[in-house]
Amino acid sequence: MQPGEADAMDPAPGPQEKYHLITRNLQEVLGEDKLMAILKERELKIYWGTATTGKPHVAYFVPMSKIADFLKAGCEVTILFADLHAYLDNMKAPWELLELRTRYYENVIKAMLESIGVPLEKLKFIRGTDYQLSKEYTLDVYRLSSVVTQHDAKKAGAEVVKQVEHPLLSGLLYPGLQALDEEYLKVDAQFGGVDQRKIFTFAEKYLPSLGYAKRVHLMNPMVPGLTGSKMSSSEEDSKIDLLDRKEDVKKKLKKAFCEPGNVENNGVLSFIKHVLFPLKSEFVVLREEKWGGNKTYTAYEALEKDFAEQVVHPGDLKNSVEVALNKLLDPIREKFNSPELKKLTNAAYPNPSKAKPAEKGTKNSEPENVVPSRLDIRVGKVISVEKHPDADSLYVEKIDVGEPEPRTVVSGLVQFVPKEQLQDRLVVLLCNLKPQKMRGVESQGMVLCASSMGEPRQVEPLDPPAGCCAGERVYVEGYEGGEPDDELKPKKKVFEKLQADFRVSEDCVAQWKQRNFLTKLGRVSCKSLKGGSIS
Repeated sequence: MQPGEADAMDPAPGPQEKYHLITRNLQEVLGEDKLMAILKERELKIYWGTATTGKPHVAYFVPMSKIADFLKAGCEVTILFADLHAYLDNMKAPWELLELRTRYYENVIKAMLESIGVPLEKLKFIRGTDYQLSKEYTLDVYRLSSVVTQHDAKKAGAEVVKQVEHPLLSGLLYPGLQALDEEYLKVDAQFGGVDQRKIFTFAEKYLPSLGYAKRVHLMNPMVPGLTGSKMSSSEEDSKIDLLDRKEDVKKKLKKAFCEPGNVENNGVLSFIKHVLFPLKSEFVVLREEKWGGNKTYTAYEALEKDFAEQVVHPGDLKNSVEVALNKLLDPIREKFNSPELKKLTNAAYPNPSKAKPAEKGTKNSEPENVVPSRLDIRVGKVISVEKHPDADSLYVEKIDVGEPEPRTVVSGLVQFVPKEQLQDRLVVLLCNLKPQKMRGVESQGMVLCASSMGEPRQVEPLDPPAGCCAGERVYVEGYEGGEPDDELKPKKKVFEKLQADFRVSEDCVAQWKQRNFLTKLGRVSCKSLKGGSIS
């Protein structure tokens, strides 16, 4: 029997059962009374939208499993590929890639739905640009902009639209368009993550001012990624790509945060709760006979209780999720193994690190791709600090950057940072400069610091977020995917070209061209040097 066939033979659920299916595992519902009133009269019309930006990953199975619930409840479901939103969100999808990424999303979302047994004929698919460029919609954008304050527009997009120091007008339009989508798609409800809550309440406040009805809003919890934080397209270690090979899935799950007995921010348990249980109504923990053999759980709460009491071992849990997840991914991998979809994937998400090097001796060759991902920047922990034996202005530090041996680094911080303030401190270290001798001591990296422009000159080492570990990668927002150079060639001046655009923002965040320096735990900052340079 194929998935979905059993549902077709079941008697139609009543309003209360429909309500349970629609709302189970949600974090919040705005408009519960209205939802129940509609279900007593007719089927609910609902939409879920996804901006066609970064590549969808396995966390997208969370909304997919809810879409399966909506269909079981008899809902009329529309899936919106929000291509215009993707462009408006600080140009996360460049205009020239918009069509390609939208086609990629259409193919991969449909492949995901098919892999969990959702019949595509019961769904309506639509692109934002199919109606958002119409005369009527455009006029409503202008009407909305005449009543919405800048404060409300910025606040509404705070959790969803990429936040920068000098926001573009496009990002302020984003929440208004999402509100109008509810009217133009003729739905009763919108479904999304709880990070959309401010946009949902924005829609409830402003749609009635245009004479349109207030909608019901259904919100999923934000599922932790494999590192314990939000699963994100831009954080490579936190997510499993839908096209990852089986060995990559194993590797990422092996590194996933899954502390024995800890059920908080546990991405492995959350995936079972929000994806595997709703789809199968059970979960099998695979174990060797000497550890009790396989055990089938028919209620998530029982599994969580056993894990909390350490009856279930993290290794067995990860292995079991790996088997179940690969069953979901296999048909998607197979579909995207076709030459046509391979070509689409590479065109929609070109690899910036694969820029062709200029041919030697060719004067008119293409300029090389100077991007921040070429820098190997890591969190370091200062193990020891000593004065340089031959230079009063230099320290010689031993810094742990996650390698078998600490690196020796020479830095000119004596006049600016007392020795005791450096000892055991977390710093940000550029690790792929060519080692060079400084007054007889070879330096194997550079401690990145903020400095003030005026006199007297002030210097402060950059601070990684609290809780970071030595060796964690530091990257520039939007440039997470590329591989750093093994060693930066001095003649190419890659660091110098990039460093010219390093600045400290007005809220003391380290940036390159107004894009934040980040680790998986948040933003890199300095203590007080607003507007300073970084070197």
